[in-house]
Amino acid sequence: MQFFKLFTKVVRPAALLLSSGIAFAQSPDVIARIAGDDNASITVSTGSSTLTSTDPRFEKAQELFASGKTLFQQGKKEQARREFDQAIDLLLAATEKAPDRARLEKKLEDLIDRIYRFDLEMGAGELEQTVFEKSPLDEIREISLPVDPRLKTKVTEDLKLSQSQLPLVLNDAVLSFINYFTSERGRRTLIYGFKRAGRYKPMISKILAEEGVPQELIYLAQAESGFSPRAVSYMAAAGMWQFITFRGQEYGLKQSQWHDDRLDPEKATRAAARHLKDLYTQLGDWHLALAAYNCGPMCVDSAVRRTGYADYWQLRSRNALPRETANYVPIILAMTIIAKNPKIYGIDKLEVDEPVETEAVAVDANTGLQLIADATETPLATIKELNPTFIHNVIPAGLEVKVPLGTATGVGGWLSKVPADKRLLWRLHKLQAGETLESVSRTYRSSTSLIGQANAGLTADDATQGQVVVVPVVPEVPRVAARFYWARGKRVPAVYYGARSGNAKPALAKGKGPVKAVAPAVGARKPAVTIRIVALDTRRR
Repeated sequence: MQFFKLFTKVVRPAALLLSSGIAFAQSPDVIARIAGDDNASITVSTGSSTLTSTDPRFEKAQELFASGKTLFQQGKKEQARREFDQAIDLLLAATEKAPDRARLEKKLEDLIDRIYRFDLEMGAGELEQTVFEKSPLDEIREISLPVDPRLKTKVTEDLKLSQSQLPLVLNDAVLSFINYFTSERGRRTLIYGFKRAGRYKPMISKILAEEGVPQELIYLAQAESGFSPRAVSYMAAAGMWQFITFRGQEYGLKQSQWHDDRLDPEKATRAAARHLKDLYTQLGDWHLALAAYNCGPMCVDSAVRRTGYADYWQLRSRNALPRETANYVPIILAMTIIAKNPKIYGIDKLEVDEPVETEAVAVDANTGLQLIADATETPLATIKELNPTFIHNVIPAGLEVKVPLGTATGVGGWLSKVPADKRLLWRLHKLQAGETLESVSRTYRSSTSLIGQANAGLTADDATQGQVVVVPVVPEVPRVAARFYWARGKRVPAVYYGARSGNAKPALAKGKGPVKAVAPAVGARKPAVTIRIVALDTRRR
């Protein structure tokens, strides 16, 4: 389902237009009065007349709401949710062909507004969050292991046969981590990263070559993230190359509430290669450059000035670097040495992941990843995996989305069939054997009339197997959730408000006020308000 907290700023203050353009209120406090008394009958001011809730459908919905309220107060939240669902379902079904559709839609909106407050307490419908993985360095950064004397002889012979653009050093620090990565525990970490490396190695190797830096720097990503684009460290560094915010911005990695370029494997790899090249230019040594990547160039400069040694190993022996940084370079060198001759260490028969091959599609309106999945006939999970940069399954207008190679053809054409302001919510559906417009409408909680309107008057008789239809989606039930965000140094609640997807006209922008409103129904004239979204939930339950 898709849920929104809508904030409005009145552009023409004479009236606040609500719902389908039929019901008006002279001031926003009418909304507060409607929502504020759960026992009051629902009345709607139209400026000239008053509509009262006497229809049997109204009464039944009111009974279901009252029952849900009682169950909620008894602590039976799941049962309360079912009663609320039925009340919403009753009015959704009744509005389809009812002659008094405007009244029913207004009743539906009022009911949503009242359920809204209960949803806050039930914690329903939280905004879907990107799932992040722990950075491997968080586990191994302070490990200290003894050196196996037998291992030293084997590694020394191995190094004689290895060629490397990155200087490889063998000492007790490096040997201790080779020992760790060949132990049962460390081996799991190493193998996990080596397998995942198959997805990105061609892309990373190409970029490292283009930027003129050693190919062995790929193992920095292995140490930092295990090649996971959504790895996050305890210091809030993010992505495959673990950029903190300001450093990422320095190298062109943009962030917003909707996307984070640090999570984009290709953009982050380019930024990391350029950053490492700059560090090498500044410090004149790759080991110092690696140390600076971890703790920052100022930290390394300070250590050099304090000790008088521009040598990583001298700084390490004098405890002039943070402990994590003291282990950072040995970890990367140990991984590099093992990867150079995996057979010696018993990891030469791994089945690595297939390379990720994609092509880009530009979007000119805020678009849901689900719609891209529909247009490319690709599972949503695959589209999400290819696009870790999008935090809430929403592609902001003007950005590109990656799709599997060979699936981009025609995507623009399919997207053009969906109105630009509906691409967060509406769907594309290919009719399968036995499916009808009626069955599709039930699946998406839409209606055959809305589907017909969205498809140039398509009728049930005209629909054929294999035909792709545009589906105006209506969420099952509006839900809300209270979360917190930081604003001007203060922790304040951010509330997400539900609205019917068939009516929503969202814009990706930060909301500023608590006034609730419902956008116009399909075909209604635009309201005199600017609607802003501060949160989305694109999950279907």
